Amino acid sequence: MENESLDFSAELTLDPFVIPLGGKYPIFFFGIAIYLFVVFCNLTLLTLIIVKRNLHKPMYFILFSLPLNDLIGITAMLPKVLSDIVTETNKVYYPLCVLQAFLLHMYGGGILFILAAMSFDRYAAICMPLRYSSIMTPRVVICIMSLVWGLDFVLIVSLFSLQTRLPRCKSVIMNVFCDNPSLLKLTCGNTTVNNIIGLFNTAVMQAVSVSVQAFSYVKILITCVVSQRSETKSKAINTCVAQLVIIIIFQIVGTFTILSHRFKNVSADLQKIMGMLIFLVPPLLNPLVYGLYTREIRNTFLTILKKSRVSV
Repeated sequence: MENESLDFSAELTLDPFVIPLGGKYPIFFFGIAIYLFVVFCNLTLLTLIIVKRNLHKPMYFILFSLPLNDLIGITAMLPKVLSDIVTETNKVYYPLCVLQAFLLHMYGGGILFILAAMSFDRYAAICMPLRYSSIMTPRVVICIMSLVWGLDFVLIVSLFSLQTRLPRCKSVIMNVFCDNPSLLKLTCGNTTVNNIIGLFNTAVMQAVSVSVQAFSYVKILITCVVSQRSETKSKAINTCVAQLVIIIIFQIVGTFTILSHRFKNVSADLQKIMGMLIFLVPPLLNPLVYGLYTREIRNTFLTILKKSRVSV
């Protein structure tokens, strides 16, 4: 297959899992159950934030982007993988492959920027409570979230736009889903610029996210140590624990994913599974963590359940 960069009707072949005989249907139904559970939990969180007036606050407006981003990530990845397991076709058209890769990279960058925005909001609420309303105005919150999604979009578009300049000479994606590194391996041209831009974009995402979060949580920690008010410490714990748990989970999963591709003795199937975890674990745990640790969301959900039981 040569010089197919403009042949958008061409089919690519994905590298499938090696599944024992009789194991594909249990895996398929287990995956469907996970997907439906994730969709239900994230849609529930989105609905609560939209419907309940007590959640119409800057913190929850920013939080609204997190389950939305999670739904984008898991929907772009899991249904296609499960479909390929059952049908055993493992085929995808080039434009759909690029779209899947684009959405998955948007999801990855989105998590980093959203968590950074959430940490800044908690910094303003805990360290400057008297000025919080004047700092986190609706206009400021909209600007922050526009920057979150806009910067993520620009960085990912700049990365994928470079793909069109290179000819394609291969047709096998060495993964169960499409991503930018897999697409780059299909090309037969010089990929130096692509690699540099990819590393630069990753560095920008990590630098912005880590620096904002480090600044915010260090300031929050200092405030808690200095403050003699138990109310301030309790507020910091209730609002920050959930975000710190999600940050730790995301970084651990991401680290394991990267390490799985650095050791030659790791099996190909295990590498694929580790690659999928970053799109499965955060969307699965994010709504549960916020439901458990964020008091207002937990109390709002429990109130709705009690009213439903009373009405029944």
